[in-house]
Amino acid sequence: MTRIVRFHEFGAADVLRIEHVDLPAPAAGEVQIKVKALGLNRAEVLMRSGTYIETPSLPSGLGLEAAGVITRVGAGVTALREGDAVSVMPPISMAEWPTYAEAINYPASQVVCHPSSLSFEMAAAAWMQYLTAYGALVDIAGLKAGELVVITAASSSVGLAAIQIANLLGAVPVAVTRRCGKADALRQAGARHVIASEQEDLGARLHALSEGRGVRMVFDPVAGPLFAPLTAAMSRGGILIEYGGLSAQPTPFPLGSVLGKSLTLRGYLVHEVLRDPGRLQAAQRFILDGLASGALSPVIARTFAFEQIADAHCYLESNEQMGKVVVRF
Repeated sequence: MTRIVRFHEFGAADVLRIEHVDLPAPAAGEVQIKVKALGLNRAEVLMRSGTYIETPSLPSGLGLEAAGVITRVGAGVTALREGDAVSVMPPISMAEWPTYAEAINYPASQVVCHPSSLSFEMAAAAWMQYLTAYGALVDIAGLKAGELVVITAASSSVGLAAIQIANLLGAVPVAVTRRCGKADALRQAGARHVIASEQEDLGARLHALSEGRGVRMVFDPVAGPLFAPLTAAMSRGGILIEYGGLSAQPTPFPLGSVLGKSLTLRGYLVHEVLRDPGRLQAAQRFILDGLASGALSPVIARTFAFEQIADAHCYLESNEQMGKVVVRF
């Protein structure tokens, strides 16, 4: 029997249940993985709450990231073997391919042998954040050396990944956080500049940092009222990539800035990279090279035991963390 996490109704973290199921042998094209660690993401909180872009049939599993050791190989799998230390690409559907379990069957095409220098905890904390940040900064925006890039919700795992990728490219990461309490930690994490949006004039700071030229690229998961000062501080032809919607307040459309400066406001989900084999392969090469060199290094905020999965979700929702929340076995 294999322990898995499922929920039978939508709601708060206490709807999560650890249950025992029989795990079948991996099908053709699949591998079976003994999971050593899980990376947690806000998408899982949304799905558990019933507000995610995917509404699963109940009961449902969940989870987007895992790392572990291959224990069985299905028919037709040749690139992977038993004993390989691996991590998984986030699935398009976590209802179909949930990772919250002590063992999982997973498509071999979505499994990667990660660098041996990476612990299972760090490997489980890598793919969602780096794929998300890479897709926006590199694949879509073409961020270049010397450019300013504004990164909001900068203390999140994706925000920290974006800071590291910006530094790897030679760009200048400007971290935006709500209050100054995390400013020193963000600088230590690689942010060149830090702006506390609730305590400083965001537009004035960005105007000064860009020497009046404006910033070309903004990477934002918040939306809401922040759109106005962000777009006002952008340069002509700039791009704002929106990959979330954390603000509970309405998001005004900044018509004057968009028209006056020919701005692009671009919605983005990591799924568009995951669905494109060529783009995904390029992203994997970039990320694996960065992980191997140490230029990319996941920041883990806190680690929980599998039995504490509900506590881990509560901590993720607290917004107290800086970096990734990880569950280990």
